[in-house]
Amino acid sequence: MPVAEPMPTTYHSFCRWTFHAGKGGFHPGAIRPAWSSDKLKSEDIPGLVAKHIRPRLPKHIELGYELHYDTEVNEANAPAIADALGEHGMHLAMITPGAHSHFAYGGVGSLDPIERSAAEDLGKRTVDLAYGVLRKSWRSEAELAPTLVLWNGSYGYDMATVGVKQMMANLRESVAKLCKYEAEQGGHLYFGIEPKPNEGHPAMLLPTVASTLIFWVRTAREHGISLDKKGVNMEIGHSEMIGLDHVYDVIEQLDNGAMTHFHLNSQGYNDGILLGGPGKYDIDFGCRITGMNVTLARLMRVEGYNRWLGHDMQPRPYDNEEAACERVVRSILSWEACCEASRTMDAAALMKALSERNTMAAEDIMMTATAEAIHAFKRMMG
Repeated sequence: MPVAEPMPTTYHSFCRWTFHAGKGGFHPGAIRPAWSSDKLKSEDIPGLVAKHIRPRLPKHIELGYELHYDTEVNEANAPAIADALGEHGMHLAMITPGAHSHFAYGGVGSLDPIERSAAEDLGKRTVDLAYGVLRKSWRSEAELAPTLVLWNGSYGYDMATVGVKQMMANLRESVAKLCKYEAEQGGHLYFGIEPKPNEGHPAMLLPTVASTLIFWVRTAREHGISLDKKGVNMEIGHSEMIGLDHVYDVIEQLDNGAMTHFHLNSQGYNDGILLGGPGKYDIDFGCRITGMNVTLARLMRVEGYNRWLGHDMQPRPYDNEEAACERVVRSILSWEACCEASRTMDAAALMKALSERNTMAAEDIMMTATAEAIHAFKRMMG
């Protein structure tokens, strides 16, 4: 078996929206009372992570923060957030315009010109904040600059009409305008569109990785934007929700140089333990140890992706604060374990077996690698 190389620095990011008192609705709304919105502010999260999560992680991991503008970060609290990140040695990994919190009729793709204009303004203010008081929180201006993620939660519809075609045209034009505006500020941010098949509408304008890649190419051709630093913020769970192969979705991004950010959380169904998957709502389990994720870790390492890995996850509706922090630790360590197994896996033997049609031998290699990841996870957990 190949000898593992020293682990390089990896960059994991946590999300403000993970740390909440409870979802409410069909679940308890105050299962974690210490995390109620009046007690736990966005600027408090880096300190919480520094105290309860980072001490349990390997030393080669750096941590970043993901935020929605203007609900989780805004002009009023951004200075305190930037100071907290600096105090705890963390960085801004991702910022996204929280258009879904304001616009229910298509956002920047809307057929309502008033909504569309307001959504465009929200995007510009997001860029302004990233380049303003949050600038000192960036890891660097090169490979690890934050990603401006455009989540398609507001880019949707619930009625199939000829208007959908115009919504797509509006979306291309508005996104191109935002890209040009950001380029005027310096062009350092990465852009990542986050595809999703549904939520918050039954139908979305950009449901898949493939549709997102086509969108960028068409937008560049029509509106003259550069495709440099433009790509996809894929989430494993979103591919699972629609029954797609998330390994192939990652290969598509890597082949097109379009992976700008990556959300590792899963629906869980590929691990044979947790329930979720095609046809289910977005459950947001953390990263899981699976043979497919060992494959992803290998592919991403070989292709040179070493940017932020986000954990866009939710505590379970029965978790207290301690258990919710534990979920984040386990998610990060699950990916690290998959990475470790991918580095010791005998890839040459795997390719030889596949070339010889010896698929049972290939299965054995992958099964062994998955078992090694489980052992690595248990060792890291202590």
